[in-house]
Amino acid sequence: MLQFLPAPLLGALVMVLLIVNTVFWVIPVYALVLVKLVTPAGTARDAVSRAAAALAQNWAGVNSWMVGALMKTEWDIRIDPQARLDPRGQYLACANHQSWNDIVVLMKTFGHRAPFFKFFIKQELIWVPLLGLAWWGLDYPFMKRYSAEKLAKYPELRGKDVETTKRACQKFRNQPVLVLNFLEGTRFTPAKHEHQQSPYRHLLKPKAGGFAFAMNAFGERLNSLLDITIVYPGGAQGIWALLSGRVPKVIVEVRQLTIPHELYAGDYENDPVFRQRFQHWIAELWERKEERIAELLGGTQQPAAN
Repeated sequence: MLQFLPAPLLGALVMVLLIVNTVFWVIPVYALVLVKLVTPAGTARDAVSRAAAALAQNWAGVNSWMVGALMKTEWDIRIDPQARLDPRGQYLACANHQSWNDIVVLMKTFGHRAPFFKFFIKQELIWVPLLGLAWWGLDYPFMKRYSAEKLAKYPELRGKDVETTKRACQKFRNQPVLVLNFLEGTRFTPAKHEHQQSPYRHLLKPKAGGFAFAMNAFGERLNSLLDITIVYPGGAQGIWALLSGRVPKVIVEVRQLTIPHELYAGDYENDPVFRQRFQHWIAELWERKEERIAELLGGTQQPAAN
């Protein structure tokens, strides 16, 4: 629609529109957060949570429309028809993570096809203007990371993320939700890739623990996984590049996988045999994702994310 505009002007205009849309929807979300704070746990609080999530879904829907209508990016979104997405459903999902653009890409991918997605988020992001408090009110699980030195000094801090994961998933049990896990735990960069000595060309090593605890908390009523692969054929760049039309194409594939029955009932934290089995399943998933990314890129390496 506005693709004729110069890149800086297009980026500035889209950013202003996204901010206006965010302010428009975040005000009623804040109001519901206040109601939620004084509502006893139970059916009434669950209803308030669902109402807040519906507002967030509308916010994401408008963002999705703007991204598709105003930007120069070509969107190649491929969703497995077997996934049978339903905005009233509950889903576990995992994705590779390359850029902050991934969040915008996922909004565009799911729109109103699925419930508003929630992901595990770093504690520091609670201070993000407008969105931090909204994320908290929408029950996004905030994860606090500790250095190896701090864990050695304060061993009681070990397992805090496990507790956070379990509490979050318990809250989600009675509401439509898509729980998204970036298994790498951080955005891909060449420096991180080299530091990890990752065996994959396009991916960092996956972290299985948080996902195992989420699966355990939800139980077998969620017997499938939405496996999301995000590819930027022109290279993963920063958010400004996307808004200003300098990300030429995005490919997203969503496939539905059946989760093996035996992976629900084990004790990841205390059973080394189960932990090894679960990690092996995740490794196979990641190997397939690596192969698929290479196929979609035609065997070329993506430039690093900004």
